[in-house]
Amino acid sequence: GAGADNDLYINQAIVFIEDAIQYRSINHRVDSKSLWLYRWYYSRTCQWILSLTITIILALAFIEKPSSLTVTSDVRYRLPAWNPPCGLTESIELLCFLVFMVDVSVKSYLVGWEEFWKNKWLMAYILTLIVSLTDWIVSLSFLCTENVRIRRILRPFFLLQNSSMMKKTLKSINSTLPEMASVVLLLAVHLSLFTMFAMLLFARTKDGQQDKEWMVYFRNLPDSLTSLLVLLTTANNPDVMIPAYSKNRAYSIFFILFTVLGNLFLMNLLTAIIYNQFRGYLLKSVQSSLFRRRLGIRAAFEVLSSLKEAPANAQQSYVNTGALQQVLQKVEMDSRCKQAIMRSLKMCSCDQLSVAQFQKLFEELDKDAIRQHPPSPDYQSRFMQKIQFAFGHPYFGYLGNVVALANIVSICVVLVMDADKQPSERDDFFLGAINCFFILYYLLEMLLKILAMGLKRYLSYPSNRFDGLLTVILLVLEIATFAVYGFPHPGWRPEFIGLLSLWDMVRLVNMLIVFRFLRIIPNMKFMALVVTTLLDLVKNLRAFAGILVVVFYAFAITGIMLFKGAVISVYIKKVVFSFKGKCGFMDLFGYFQADVTYCLLYLLSLNLICRWAKIYFVAWWLISSVIWVNLFVALLLENFIHKWDRRCHREPLSDVEYQRTVELMFRDVLEEPTEEELMEKLHQHPHLQLCR
Repeated sequence: GAGADNDLYINQAIVFIEDAIQYRSINHRVDSKSLWLYRWYYSRTCQWILSLTITIILALAFIEKPSSLTVTSDVRYRLPAWNPPCGLTESIELLCFLVFMVDVSVKSYLVGWEEFWKNKWLMAYILTLIVSLTDWIVSLSFLCTENVRIRRILRPFFLLQNSSMMKKTLKSINSTLPEMASVVLLLAVHLSLFTMFAMLLFARTKDGQQDKEWMVYFRNLPDSLTSLLVLLTTANNPDVMIPAYSKNRAYSIFFILFTVLGNLFLMNLLTAIIYNQFRGYLLKSVQSSLFRRRLGIRAAFEVLSSLKEAPANAQQSYVNTGALQQVLQKVEMDSRCKQAIMRSLKMCSCDQLSVAQFQKLFEELDKDAIRQHPPSPDYQSRFMQKIQFAFGHPYFGYLGNVVALANIVSICVVLVMDADKQPSERDDFFLGAINCFFILYYLLEMLLKILAMGLKRYLSYPSNRFDGLLTVILLVLEIATFAVYGFPHPGWRPEFIGLLSLWDMVRLVNMLIVFRFLRIIPNMKFMALVVTTLLDLVKNLRAFAGILVVVFYAFAITGIMLFKGAVISVYIKKVVFSFKGKCGFMDLFGYFQADVTYCLLYLLSLNLICRWAKIYFVAWWLISSVIWVNLFVALLLENFIHKWDRRCHREPLSDVEYQRTVELMFRDVLEEPTEEELMEKLHQHPHLQLCR
């Protein structure tokens, strides 16, 4: 009946608007049962369960054999790692696989059979599950004694396929590879030419004592190529040139030319190309996200215009405002946006909305998130008004910064004076006394600011919350110190009592005081700009961090399988003297870890690693250091330039905070889709039949 159709249209509009908010595709089933399943799948509970499952299956590598989950990485002192019994981690894996099977089944059903065959990610998802389950069965049949587990390398795929932004980022990286390959090829030519020159310059001579450079670094073509490749990373600089430089200073010209051309020119050229190309492809990706949002909003308009109570008009469609209000009540969206749209809807005097009015309402989704700080208290007393003016003035904050700087300087002076003293000779009276004075000032400053600004306004500023939290912690620690050790006095060196000694308590207080000095950042505009840029990267570019986790995880698991037990005692004896002090020696000779790139490159320069293994380390260097670091630099530059331009064109407002997503970074240069493009895409929807 008409009522059932209207309910269906309302539910379709709700889902389409939620798709638009999350930049999701609307190409899914739109019948009543499918819409219920769709909303259930994208509910917070289901997505939380899926995220938890992905986290658990990735974390299994920390306890699976071979496990390196110990307190210390030093093989001389660490206890044997705990190895779970066969079947424990496999049972957890099976539960995770069951969740993933439900996940892929629901996704496949919702998109429909026709769309399923077009979706490469879903097909890869199913293939990954089949391979993982097969490997899981093989593992159990061998009673968990097999050394190679293919499914461990495939685990990062579950993280990758669950994020649409990570997929877009990966697609952008893939599109940028041809341009990056040209510079990498130029680097290879540069490396090959200088390798030939090196083999000619440092050829073997009759005098064996003068052939140290040839013997250690340039004995043959593979060793020469490896030495210069490691020099390109600066991991063996200046060790690689010391023997030749000791023989003749003129040899340094060769190494200087190689480093200048490779590091200063070619590597920076690679950064410039990656920045230019990747920004373009990321812009295209964000453009497609904008198209998805506009398409979702337009689809919601079309289904709402099909309601029975909607006015019939052959020329133009309209949406009833009451129906839209009913939809907005059920839509899961940010409360700020919902309130703004409802306000605009109530201000509209008409009962029907045209397509232009409908789309204009939802432009609120594209605006910066603006948060107003609560107003200050309105005191009636003249005296309180003067107090509020004095302690709410920015100069009072500047005074607090000066006091904090004086506190840091006094701590530095005491630490320098007591640096060479034994604990028994140290007098903690002066440091304890000045800490007591400054903490009391911090407490007084916090209370006066709360009095002037009001508690709600005070807590609305992140810098004040940071400042106040540390002040409370410092006060609690100081009270605990006085309760245990008494008040400071000359010769204040009591014996150890309780959990922490007096010196430990004083050191903890001083570390927090030093950390508290970061409060000056909001008062220094340029420093605040840099810090907010970094914070925005942390908040908005989680997709890039996710891909970084995928790369690290895959290489770490591969390294464990390839090099477990490969570093034997002969190599340890051979490199312990030359390697000690270069990097964490004992970190290398535990199980392979992905954070020892420098150490591994140094070993490469000493030619102590199997030649075939060099392929693995060079691939790791290319992907992690050359490609990924440059991508991160490109995004950092884009975010910083964007914030700098906005800083130059907009006056800062003290009571307003702006928060932008990565999509809004490019909002000024994006093109709005045309009416024809939207309607053409809607008519191609595999499950939605429009009335016109």
